Amino acid sequence: MPQQVSTDPPRRVSRKVYRRRRIVVFSLLTAILVAFVYVVGSLVAPVPATAAVTAHDKTLTQPAVQLAWPGYGSSAIVAPDYPGAAASHGSDASVPIASITKTITALVVLEKKPLNGDEQGPTISFTQKDVDIWNQVIGAGGSWAPVVAGTSMTEKQALEAMLLPSANNYAISLANWAYGSTAAFEKAANGWLAQKGFTGTKLVTPDGLDPGNVSTTKDLIGIGKLVLASPALSSIVSQKNANLPGAGSQDNTNTLLGFEGMDGIKTGNTDEAGNCLLFSAQVPVGTTKVRVIGVVLGAPTHDDMWAGVKALLSSVQGGFHQVTPVEKGQVFGTYTTAWGAASTLIATETKSFVVWSDTPIQVDLQTRPLSSGFTGDILGQGTFTLNGKTATVPLALAKDVPDPGFGWRLAHPGGLGT
Repeated sequence: MPQQVSTDPPRRVSRKVYRRRRIVVFSLLTAILVAFVYVVGSLVAPVPATAAVTAHDKTLTQPAVQLAWPGYGSSAIVAPDYPGAAASHGSDASVPIASITKTITALVVLEKKPLNGDEQGPTISFTQKDVDIWNQVIGAGGSWAPVVAGTSMTEKQALEAMLLPSANNYAISLANWAYGSTAAFEKAANGWLAQKGFTGTKLVTPDGLDPGNVSTTKDLIGIGKLVLASPALSSIVSQKNANLPGAGSQDNTNTLLGFEGMDGIKTGNTDEAGNCLLFSAQVPVGTTKVRVIGVVLGAPTHDDMWAGVKALLSSVQGGFHQVTPVEKGQVFGTYTTAWGAASTLIATETKSFVVWSDTPIQVDLQTRPLSSGFTGDILGQGTFTLNGKTATVPLALAKDVPDPGFGWRLAHPGGLGT
């Protein structure tokens, strides 16, 4: 068969071949470029951020306290450092307070003759007049401690003689020494009470034997706070006994000292007032101690009073809880990435609160999204709030969350950058 011969000129054939080759080369280069861009883009493109999944109680609440109030008279209790930790029972009317009066006498004497820190203060010389006062107190049936003419005590020792054995004669002698007379003292005392806002309290004698010496549970809680704020008085009312010049060894009439941390303050007892106690304690709660001030008035007998105070103070102690809303290592959330890596979000510290009754602890968590990270990276915080006071704990990764790697990036282009 005869061979076909192209009729195209040689130059035209070369152009067609060149054009085809150029298209092939260009397509190949484009494909390579696209592949290069895809690979590079996959390697450098950001991976999707993963939000933490959290689960926590927004409020932590303990059981409400049921206080064991005495079945007589009137009572009140307060923990000054814990907002809301205050309650009262019975009437808040002004009633006779017997020898609790002597706490007011001590505060008013210190107003005139102040003592700072561990100072003993000036010397008080006792005369026959003080012996006569002692004999008058014995005749009236009041509580007393011996006094010897010609002896002397420091001001602090005289306060001990008044407060520990509840000696009426030393209350009168101290009032006379500080103010010149009992009348001048009574005027100063009632002015002081009014200035301090104790409107339900009135004094007619410095010793408390007269039923005209009256107060309320609310006022007595405030007076108790002032006694504890005085370094001189707080140290005296916590003493179990003292050996005093002319008076000898004198025991504190508050036999509950030491019970549940009780460290004061003053007993009282007359026919009109019944048996009374203004008390303070540092109640042990977990690893801390809680300052408590309370008062019980109008108990029929000493035994009733001691039992009532014990039960009330024990129930107050039971009303406090040491709560640990966050412990180091506690899990507050989880990260699970699209490429299968996972880690928990844990607390880096332990925090505890002392909580009164059912006062709530508010819990708030803040976290940020994660692409990858290492063990210990801080990715949020937990804030725990009680009575306006907050504690903040950093939240960290429990283990590494690695980058997804080259293979996953190439296989999931749509999962990148989202």
